[in-house]
Amino acid sequence: MSELINNSKERLTLLYNFAHRLIHGENGKLLMEEYKPSLDTVTAAEAMQVFDNLLMEGISFERVKQNTGKIINAFYRSLGALEWTKPTEGHFLYYMMLENRHVEKIMSGIKTIVKEIYHGNHPDETDLYRELARRIKSLEAYELHYIKKENILFPYLEKAFDQYRCLQLMWSFHDDFRKSLKVLQSLLQENKPDKQVLNKELSKLTFVVYPIIFREEQIVFPVALRAIPEKIWDEMMLESFEQGWCYGITPVKKIDSEISLSESSGLINLGTGFLNVEQLCILFESLPVDLTFVDENDEVRYFSESRQRIFPRSKAIIGRKVQNCHPPESVHIVNEIIAAFRSGKRDHADFWIKMKGRFIYIRYFALRNEQGEFKGTIEVSQDVTEIRELQGEQRLLDWDNSN
Repeated sequence: MSELINNSKERLTLLYNFAHRLIHGENGKLLMEEYKPSLDTVTAAEAMQVFDNLLMEGISFERVKQNTGKIINAFYRSLGALEWTKPTEGHFLYYMMLENRHVEKIMSGIKTIVKEIYHGNHPDETDLYRELARRIKSLEAYELHYIKKENILFPYLEKAFDQYRCLQLMWSFHDDFRKSLKVLQSLLQENKPDKQVLNKELSKLTFVVYPIIFREEQIVFPVALRAIPEKIWDEMMLESFEQGWCYGITPVKKIDSEISLSESSGLINLGTGFLNVEQLCILFESLPVDLTFVDENDEVRYFSESRQRIFPRSKAIIGRKVQNCHPPESVHIVNEIIAAFRSGKRDHADFWIKMKGRFIYIRYFALRNEQGEFKGTIEVSQDVTEIRELQGEQRLLDWDNSN
């Protein structure tokens, strides 16, 4: 991985100083003139290092995020000219970039419709709004792209490239996309949405989608391709099928015997019984809940693969710090729960949310050994929509009314 990192500390210091001064309000034009030699040759790895240093030096996450666009714009000429060997068909990143091409077409179509709404001569714009709503809805599928990044690409890149913290920024921009999509869909439910509000939100969407694509393909993907060992990409490709692909993209699934995990034939003593690995896996996967176990070092060690998992998980998160498995805006809640569990102040924390028309109950439990020592946290998530609707009693077997 050493070939990714420019050995010139002076060069990286110059780039960091530029970004630091820009964030603190100095004149951008004058700074760009002063640092022009460095800005004209900045690499993808250096861009990631700069943001990592900013976040590590104590500048607030929100402040760095607010200035990300300005910093990337200053790096744009060099990063935009970056030539890297694009992955070929069969590679995880090949299909990720293919998803980007589809979304660019959708965004282009949205732009055409918006021009007609704001600059066309249409006495009745009902059909235009209906078509705009349809295209906005088609962007929902693109969340699979972000889910694969968050749950597959990011964990592996964190292990391979030490200065990875800019990925937290990108995750936050993913959430901005999700929020914008919800606002737009709500606006377009109205027959005549407020054009000024609609235009503002469409601009937000545009200035999230396109910059993320640029940052993926000119910063994150080139660094990842060089940092992550070749055999790991095969594992990532296999894991991607669990999350899924959007817009009709159907990669061929290859089974590699070296990747597949072998099952032990031995029995495991569980105290109240003995089970083999296959039985244990079937047991956990058949439970009507999602389980995720985080050990006492805040590292994810296990999650159940239930048939209808509520929240996406990938094997790439195994060994990952749980703080890196959540959007930056909610990490403080995770830390608060674990701190309370570790100190013994609390033993569980409960949440319930509405998601896609379902009612989800999420519970966190502290795990302690016989001596009372903290040994980790288990997250239990359950779709309780039907349970909340139960009434009366059912004492007899009734197959017709059972799910």
